[in-house]
Amino acid sequence: MILTISTFLLFTAFVAVISYLATRHHRMDTSDAYFLGGRTLSAWLIAGSLMLTNLSTEHLIGLNGDAFNHTFAVTAWETTAALAMVLMALYFLPRYLKSGFATIPQFLKARYDGQTRTIATLIFLFSYVVAILPVVLLFGATGIDSLFDISERTGLSPNVTKWILVWGIGTLGSVYAVFGGLRAVAISDTINGIGFLIAGLLIPVLALTMIGHGNAFAGLETVYSEEHPKFDITGDEPGSFLPFSVLFTGMIVNQIFFWCTNQSIVQRALGAQNLAEGQKGVLLAAFFKLLGPAVVVLPGIIAFHLFKDDLSSDQYLLAYPMLVKEVLPSWLVGFFAAVMVGAVLSTFNSVLNSSATLFSEGIYHALLHRDASGPRIVMSGRICSVILALAAMFAAPLIDTSGSLYNYLQKINATFFGPMLAVILLGFLTKRVSALSAKIVLIAGPAAFFLLVFAFETPVQAFLRAVFQTQYDIHFLHLLALVFVVSVLFMLAVSAFAPARSVYTPADTHDVDVTPWRFAKPVGAAIAASTILFYFLLAQ
Repeated sequence: MILTISTFLLFTAFVAVISYLATRHHRMDTSDAYFLGGRTLSAWLIAGSLMLTNLSTEHLIGLNGDAFNHTFAVTAWETTAALAMVLMALYFLPRYLKSGFATIPQFLKARYDGQTRTIATLIFLFSYVVAILPVVLLFGATGIDSLFDISERTGLSPNVTKWILVWGIGTLGSVYAVFGGLRAVAISDTINGIGFLIAGLLIPVLALTMIGHGNAFAGLETVYSEEHPKFDITGDEPGSFLPFSVLFTGMIVNQIFFWCTNQSIVQRALGAQNLAEGQKGVLLAAFFKLLGPAVVVLPGIIAFHLFKDDLSSDQYLLAYPMLVKEVLPSWLVGFFAAVMVGAVLSTFNSVLNSSATLFSEGIYHALLHRDASGPRIVMSGRICSVILALAAMFAAPLIDTSGSLYNYLQKINATFFGPMLAVILLGFLTKRVSALSAKIVLIAGPAAFFLLVFAFETPVQAFLRAVFQTQYDIHFLHLLALVFVVSVLFMLAVSAFAPARSVYTPADTHDVDVTPWRFAKPVGAAIAASTILFYFLLAQ
């Protein structure tokens, strides 16, 4: 136990010290310096921060838990992201950097109007508080308790332990975001990302080596042959948890929004020192995404092979921690726990930093104090981070864990994804779509999705089953695609009668060099081809 705690503290302190040393001489008194790292981020920092902002314990525990309960098809959440990231590198990022945007709502103001920016800012902030921050803390607390058996060792109840861990992790994460800004967040993300990748790949390798009696490939062959139905990547059976058809409907909307227009993700690339570095960073992160299934899906299937007689389906959150304790040497448990905490901190502090950026630029500076100085804008962001962190720490322990938490996270996010992506895409692709249509869609679109998927789920699903003559519910990603398409058509229809009064012309701020990386297109094509090949090889 002493060794475990020692290695945990050493790695956690190592990340903190390196982050401090790398940022202590950087000024934090301007918006660019605090929110965008002074636009000095290199490709490796961007890639590391992108990977760790997205990957956390909701993936390690939640997605592996879904793989335990279902099939390899849940990997679609990871693998298809690589395609969207290629789109981000080649299409969206050049446009963002050319115009010098610090936030996505800033683009919406330039393209539509100030009210559109305000609505979008509030939607982003609300979604982060409801769907990301508390869920990340809850998964982190659950994972640490499972790894260390803290509630058993201390004699505290699981609920009390959960509250303590949520507040401990949340407080530590807030320190990074509040005092360090984006640069400190990106540096800690990169270090934790290296540890995350090593530790994450180590678990399936050790497990398969154990199953194969010293031979990992023999272990993989055993798991594949004995649990063959679990490796169905298409999810094409009736009533599938994640049917293959959603890859051509709502999954497209989900991934393009998340990786191309979501502030907490895009902000890492907006801090690039130039376009070439930004493209390298995004594409490098896309490559790491192709390794994702080995870390966040395969261990869940291995856990099913080992523990299917010991764990019921409603204990899915215990599958991954149980596998870790089964195969990980005791001297590595502390390091692994530190990596898990680091992953939680990375996601948590990254979203806090993005929330601060949105509030400071979109609410405080734009609406409340238009003449505010750089230090005052930064201070408003820090205050916003503290308030959101406290709200998340209060809410996290209260979340119901009876269903799939990862699925819950995706459903809540999808409430906002479709309408927001429609507004952003049409802002880029058309010249005459009006601000009026954008504002209506940003307000009515999420309300429509909420009514379809949450408030009136039972009657809506009954109606859809009758229409499509099936006994199974229609997946929420199909409904996401429906809301997106209706939003696009509505905006086009309204703008046909009341078009925008002026034509949007993108500005060129010359904030950074926007010369593209010469290998961006071939590397992007290779990543896209690898993603498609992955599905082709594992399709059954």
